[in-house]
Amino acid sequence: MAKESMKAREVKRARMVAKYAEKRKALKEAGDWEALQKLPKNSSPVRMHNRCKLTGRPKGYMRQFGVSRVMFREMANKGLIPGVRKASW
Repeated sequence: MAKESMKAREVKRARMVAKYAEKRKALKEAGDWEALQKLPKNSSPVRMHNRCKLTGRPKGYMRQFGVSRVMFREMANKGLIPGVRKASW
């Protein structure tokens, strides 16, 4: 389980990315790299980190399902993910 402060930091980054998305796009199209550097660092979408939607775990994230490998395994064992069978785990 991730710390609440880490999850909150990611939410804050997501809001900042959304807030500055249009401005960043316009500056990139204009080629104004100096103005782009003056924007907040966390407004860059590169600084976003994928986290499990259920636990907030940052490692072992599976994009296709939006959860970590640990939660994927638990959900597959319970039969919550259709089309996934236990092979040899």
